[in-house]
Amino acid sequence: MMSGINKNVAFYSLVAAFGGFVFGLDAANISGAIRFISSLFELTSAQTGTVAGIALIGVICALFITGTLCDRFGRKKILLSIAIAYAISTLLSAFAINYEMLIVGRFIGGAAFASITVSAMYIGEVAPADKRGKYVSVNQLMIAIGLLLAFLINYFLIKVMDDIAWLDNENIWRYMLGAELIANAVWITLILFIPESPRWLILKGRSDEAKAILTKISSSVAADEIIVEVTKNLNKEEKNSTLDQLKQLFSKKMRFVLSLAIVYAVVQGATGMNAVLFFAPLVFEQVGMSVQDTFLQTVIMGLVGVVSTIFAISFVEKLGRRFLTLAGLLLVVVAHGSTWYGFSKVTYVFSEEVLSKIEHQVDQQNIDVSRLQPLVGKVYSTDVELKAELTKIFSKKELPLVSGIIINSSIQGINSLMVLFGIFAFLAAFNISIGPILWVIFSEIFPNKVRSVALPFAALVQTISSWSVSEFFPWQLEHLGVSTIFLIYGAIGFFGLVVMTFMLPETKGKTIEAIEKELVTT
Repeated sequence: MMSGINKNVAFYSLVAAFGGFVFGLDAANISGAIRFISSLFELTSAQTGTVAGIALIGVICALFITGTLCDRFGRKKILLSIAIAYAISTLLSAFAINYEMLIVGRFIGGAAFASITVSAMYIGEVAPADKRGKYVSVNQLMIAIGLLLAFLINYFLIKVMDDIAWLDNENIWRYMLGAELIANAVWITLILFIPESPRWLILKGRSDEAKAILTKISSSVAADEIIVEVTKNLNKEEKNSTLDQLKQLFSKKMRFVLSLAIVYAVVQGATGMNAVLFFAPLVFEQVGMSVQDTFLQTVIMGLVGVVSTIFAISFVEKLGRRFLTLAGLLLVVVAHGSTWYGFSKVTYVFSEEVLSKIEHQVDQQNIDVSRLQPLVGKVYSTDVELKAELTKIFSKKELPLVSGIIINSSIQGINSLMVLFGIFAFLAAFNISIGPILWVIFSEIFPNKVRSVALPFAALVQTISSWSVSEFFPWQLEHLGVSTIFLIYGAIGFFGLVVMTFMLPETKGKTIEAIEKELVTT
């Protein structure tokens, strides 16, 4: 049975990590909404990428000030501000009347992902050393649960769309995006019931308040020891401004820690998770699935994410950060290699039978597909060639609604099992390793004197890396082809595996102060 102390730590960690749940909802519901948004606002591939990627631009902007704000106002107040900002984002996005309004809403929503940085900081400062990895990993679990719930909502809406008169291609995406408003309200309410970070209170000279909180998350003896240790550590340091902290972060003695964080952040972001999250139905569409089947696959994808994240949380303290990272990266390379191979021999063949099949499936869309008649007898060796042809035939409003059906009907030679194994294996690999472990590592390796700028900076690098994936994926899909994209992701994973083998230390069970002594050169 869980003690009162453990219950408090678990509750505080879950509430702090709830921003991950909101982010998961947002990442998944935009993946379902994107084809309908593209059709309604007649977007180019670049604009489609911006709809998904602009939230991460919001994160980048937020991260420049997150550290300073956390230092000045505390972790709790910043989490609450982020939750309120995200509720505003949801309203603007769901009720957007044009592309520009949607972009503004999505940009503000970038604050939700910034909350993961603050959550990692907060949890790292309230959780005991022997449980810190598990509780910081809760961030990723909350993301996975948010993804699963949004995938379920999207699939349900797609499944009932034809049976409900008021639900159609023009408005279904609004319900997908608007569903997360409930989660926004719950998060705002829960944050009101958690305390401030005790380490931040000590930093501000409020040791009595810190002790009152520490006794709720550890024993009285341990609370006194923590106060002494943190105070001693802080007394050795001058109270630095943000600029001074940045100078220390980029100093020679921090070179190894900073390099480790940057490499981990780039690799985690650039191995393609945002391509799968933000554009999941489009990815499955390339396999040759119907629209409804692509949404069903996303539900399975969500289940894989939850199960694998639970595995990571269960074993992060037993197997350690290093083992899970290296094992996960190895599986990432295998997974992307499998996806690449599954797509490598694909062709797209048009015949009268294929055209008839397309006409039957597109019937409810009221789109004239007889324009495909000149393609009968043609064979396209890549999806890039096919999509280039389709852009000449269909308008920007029509193409997002029919491209999946055309691919589904004309595709030949695909190894669906290899592709599906690759996608699901990648999801599992990411969620048992580099997904949650990144935030554990970030919460542990930076010294107290630079934590408030170091975590946001490391998250900034990760966000830029992730943004590049989501922003350019539609363009890459149109110009490079799906097999080449996953080959690139696999190469990035291999690079990360090699570098991490030599760089990544084991940090499990060590206090933040002990890790500083080990990694920061004097």
